[in-house]
Amino acid sequence: MSRRVARETALQVLYQIEMTGEPESFSKIIEHWSAEFALPPKSVEFAQVLVEGSLRYEKEIDAKIASTAHEWAMDRMNAVDRNLLRLAIFEMLYYGHTPHRVILNDAIEIAKKFGGDDSSRFINGILDKFMDAAER
Repeated sequence: MSRRVARETALQVLYQIEMTGEPESFSKIIEHWSAEFALPPKSVEFAQVLVEGSLRYEKEIDAKIASTAHEWAMDRMNAVDRNLLRLAIFEMLYYGHTPHRVILNDAIEIAKKFGGDDSSRFINGILDKFMDAAER
């Protein structure tokens, strides 16, 4: 199973949900993207866990992001960065099966692929601050 591909799929699903405003259809959206990229069943399962958890804990996660990204209001962040932060923080706080540095590194690489020119630095800075605060 490729966790990065599952994370990329989860990001695309969350992005689509944010753009369409249809969180209740996330299972169908996951099915679409997993068929599009021919994901193995284990990757589909992991993507589903990430999307479902990110949506379930969105308010709590957004509060964590807001307290870490002092100069950035959530609505000022681009949608890819915002959803990638949600995924990474969900996985760090609620999933707990992956070392935080692995999640951070994958988030940076995904930001390079899907985000803007400064996304990888932005994601790195916010998640690094978040991990430092969480370790205290």
